[in-house]
Amino acid sequence: MKKTFLSLLLLLSFSAFVRAQSLQEAVHKLDNAASVKDYEALEKNFVALAGQQPQSWLPWYYAAFCNAKIGFLYQEDGDKIEPYSIKGEEQISRAQSLLDSTKQQQQLSEVLMVMGMVYRTKVFINPMSYGRKYGMLSDKSLQQALQLSPENPRALYLRAWVKYYTPKMWGGDKQLAKELAQKSVALLAKEKAGENPHWGKAEDDALLSKFK
Repeated sequence: MKKTFLSLLLLLSFSAFVRAQSLQEAVHKLDNAASVKDYEALEKNFVALAGQQPQSWLPWYYAAFCNAKIGFLYQEDGDKIEPYSIKGEEQISRAQSLLDSTKQQQQLSEVLMVMGMVYRTKVFINPMSYGRKYGMLSDKSLQQALQLSPENPRALYLRAWVKYYTPKMWGGDKQLAKELAQKSVALLAKEKAGENPHWGKAEDDALLSKFK
């Protein structure tokens, strides 16, 4: 009986290790993703991992992030974005539902930041029809993310992106965008690779390259 219990315990521990390893491997692949196909394949992987880890917010977070990235890649072709934005909104809402908002404020900041990205992709679909509603929702999510964690480098990146691409008459500020992106890069340098969110350098670098 004791041997059976120990065997079961070892099996459960090994299964947990394999699941964690799989998530970490998927996140490592995400670090090197660049194309729509890359993000589509990874999104499917993260959804599968969410089924294996029903109490973890991370797989849903990353699935939503993949759909948000696809929306940003398609921003000049709004007709292709809607199915990704719909999935992304559902997935990031699932991630949020798995967090304790009073105890996991840093994690909630990450979720709200990606929610802001997802809402921004909805603006790309049709700026004239969706810009006012989803632009405001995106800004609100981003503000909440920064209130929870003022030095969240990913939230700072998105704020930099918004400031860069918003016309000056509507609050855009390219110099502030540069400063925010530089601050984001400095904060990212302190983070370690792993399964927790640490992306952002490639996005910051792409934005900062516009100032060269």
